[in-house]
Amino acid sequence: MKKAKIKKSGRRSWSEDENKLLKKLYPSGRAREIAKQTGRTLAAVRQQAYGMGIKTRENRLWSADEIELLKKLYPNETKRSIADKLGRSEQAVSGKAREFGLKKEKYPPWSSQEIRLLKKMYPDNNKRDIANKLGRTVSAVVARGCQLGLGKKHRLWSNRELNLLKKLSPSRTAQEIADQIERPVAATRMKIMRLGLKKRRPAKKS
Repeated sequence: MKKAKIKKSGRRSWSEDENKLLKKLYPSGRAREIAKQTGRTLAAVRQQAYGMGIKTRENRLWSADEIELLKKLYPNETKRSIADKLGRSEQAVSGKAREFGLKKEKYPPWSSQEIRLLKKMYPDNNKRDIANKLGRTVSAVVARGCQLGLGKKHRLWSNRELNLLKKLSPSRTAQEIADQIERPVAATRMKIMRLGLKKRRPAKKS
């Protein structure tokens, strides 16, 4: 394969041989193989394919290696991340996961990168913004923040929070309430129990 020329910007241009390889392999979802053969990043491969109008075939068969990787990654990684690694769409990933009955972990472990970002954002950002950034629930963010000593561990309940708790408790789950008032779900359940709040019973059918 001919070597690509270096542009003035410092970026290595794509050679004719590399582009032929891209056209041959990319439609079948072999972006990782292209990256390995050309010595480029996956992002560079996908960017070049996009620029050339080359797309992967959605109806192509899944290989045994792809399915194995899907099963390994699905519980703890986002669909976007898995789609990028497999060279498939998020819809394709979701569909295949349903086919194999794969489920997301309810409380996936925190990565060191997530914890660094949490520590950086926690003091000056809204908890919901942090949750959206990390792809986690607000209560998970608050709970992890408390574990790391990032917030007040014994924050008093405000009148607004108590009123909201009483209003939502009959019809909402503890998880939903915790997300709205930005409290750990465990602390929310405990407060509900201490206040003696009960769920509203569904009306009996006549």
